[in-house]
Amino acid sequence: MATWDLSNTNHHILICNGSSCNRAGAEELTQAIRKEISNRELDDIIHTTRTRCNGRCHDKCVVIHYPKGAWYRDLKPEDAPLLIDSLCADEDYTEKVSHSYDGQRFERSFGVIAGVPKDKEKVNKVSKKL
Repeated sequence: MATWDLSNTNHHILICNGSSCNRAGAEELTQAIRKEISNRELDDIIHTTRTRCNGRCHDKCVVIHYPKGAWYRDLKPEDAPLLIDSLCADEDYTEKVSHSYDGQRFERSFGVIAGVPKDKEKVNKVSKKL
């Protein structure tokens, strides 16, 4: 396993490769993002990590950008150039943002489902109300 020198890294892209995202094309998305980074010779400043499920299966395919804290939804391989453009411009790819971090908490974008609470007690209360 390689140990990458991250001293010049400005962006860390986490690409969900959990089962729901995989069925929706996560492997193709992962390869498209990595190819775009390589073609632009940005490997030194943009690091990618393939993850397992990030818990937002409804938003598949999910990509998370740190240190900004932006979560992206419904990404397809053809979105790779626009995503990388947005990183290079230090902007969000706003059309695909599901959640953004304001420095204190995550804000959900309009039209994005809230999901279920992580706390099992809250989940049980929600289930009983339904």
